This record gives sequence, structure tokens and C-alpha cells, in this order.
Amino acid sequence: MAIVLHSSPLLWTRLAALAFSCVAFSVAVHGAKLEHGTGDWCIFCWAFSFAGTLLVILVELFGLQTKAPVSWKNFPITFACYAALLCLSASIIFPLYFLKGLSGSSSIRDYRIVVTAFSCLATVAYISEVSISKARPGEVAGYMATGPGLLKVCETFVACVIFVFVSDPVLYNNHDALKYCMAVYCICFILSAAIILLCIGECTGCLPFPFPRFLSAYAMLAVVLYLSATIIWPIFNFDPKHGGSRDRPYGCSSQRGLCLWDKRMAVAVLTGVNFILYLADLIYSTRLVFVNA
Repeated sequence: MAIVLHSSPLLWTRLAALAFSCVAFSVAVHGAKLEHGTGDWCIFCWAFSFAGTLLVILVELFGLQTKAPVSWKNFPITFACYAALLCLSASIIFPLYFLKGLSGSSSIRDYRIVVTAFSCLATVAYISEVSISKARPGEVAGYMATGPGLLKVCETFVACVIFVFVSDPVLYNNHDALKYCMAVYCICFILSAAIILLCIGECTGCLPFPFPRFLSAYAMLAVVLYLSATIIWPIFNFDPKHGGSRDRPYGCSSQRGLCLWDKRMAVAVLTGVNFILYLADLIYSTRLVFVNA
């Protein structure tokens, strides 16, 4: 089997991401002394990113793109975007849980500083890979390499982070309006994930309706749903008339990680972020249907 090695900025960027993510999880396992599940999540982010990047490099090294069971126009950039978001989340969560309040010059602290630094470097490398792989105007590329495709990745990732915050402890059982917000998050996540899978599997032509028009209609629906959730979630979590609290509890300042109020605020912010992402997606999708037509 012939080995195909073409030196390019994309290859060097992938090798850098491979090295940085490998160092991050290796040092974390070796000497960072991570005590609870949050550390396991961070290690998963780095290890998953490393394994996927290694797979992409090996497939292209041996010229197996045509034999891969997925669309190679869509898979590498989709994975790189998810890896960038995973490493970014780990770069935020890890110091929040394992460096905040840790003083002294112990070796554990030094290990954790190294892990944080290489996690940030891996994030920059993956963002660079996405930037290099992204489709340019007039360039023929897969849907996932376009703006709407990358927005779908961000939308599903933000929804996953919302699910983490609302599930431990459960934040949506106090009122039916909050259950409605949870339904919005689930519906939009499932449909966006389905679109990504259809593109990676090259199954969009199997749909009984035009795929671009479906994207436009779904983006409009998602904007309406997320707009309602962006309004409802803060009202039923922070308005005293509905049992909420506008002020952050004093005990949150000394608590490691995020307290209950912080998690509710994080969900409110992330809901607004996803609303903006879906609005941008709607603008892109509308241009795709009507301007191109």
C-alpha cells in the first residue's frame, strides 16, 4: 500500500494538534491528580481529539479516503470543529476546577498548569485547521465545510453543554415552562445532529424533499423555538415572582466549580448563544435557497 505524504499547512496543523492534545492528556493522567468526574471529561476531550486526528492523518497518509464509509469532504472538518470545541471547553473547565484556589509551588500545580497550556495550544491548532479547511467563496466543497455546516456543529455542541448543566442537578422540573425549554433544546439538537449525519453519510439525496429548502425551513423553526426559550428560561429562573433570584448567592464565590445559580445563568447565556447561531444559520440557509435560485 502506497504512502502519500504531501507537506502542507493543513498537515502541519494536524500534527501540531495531535502533539498538543497528546501532551495534555498524558500529563493529566501522569501527574495532575484529578479526583472526580470533571477531570475524566477533560481527559476524554483531549484523548478523543487525539484519536480522531490520528485517524484522519493515517487515512490520508495511506490514501484511503475513497474507501472510508463516510464523506471525506465533510468528515475531517466536522471532526476538527468538534475537537476545537471540546478542547476549548476543557481549557475553560480544567483550570476552573483544578487550578482555582490551588496555591503553593507543588508539583501537582505545575502539572496542571502545563495541562492547561497545552489544552489551549490544542484549541488554537484545531481552530486553525478549521480555518484552513473551510470552504472559500466559489470553491466546491462539502456542506460541512461551509458556514451553515460549521454552525450546525456549534449548535449541537452548545446544546450538549446545556444538557450537562440542566441534568446535574435537574433544573427544569420546577415548572412546565422550563420543561418546554428542555423540549426545545432536545428537538433542535436531534434535528441538527440528523442533518450532520446525513451530510457525513452522503444521504441528503435520499430525502423526499429538496435538502436546501428543508434546511431553510428548519432554521426558521429553530429560531422561533430558541427565541421563546431565550425569553422563558430567565423569567422562570431569575424572576422573584416565579420563585427565582436575581442576585447570586454569597456561597457561590467560595464553591469550586459552578453553583446552582451559576448553572442556571450559564444555561440562559448558552440559550442566547444558540439563538444567535440559529439566526445566522437562517440567514445563510435563506441565501442558499433564494439568492442562488
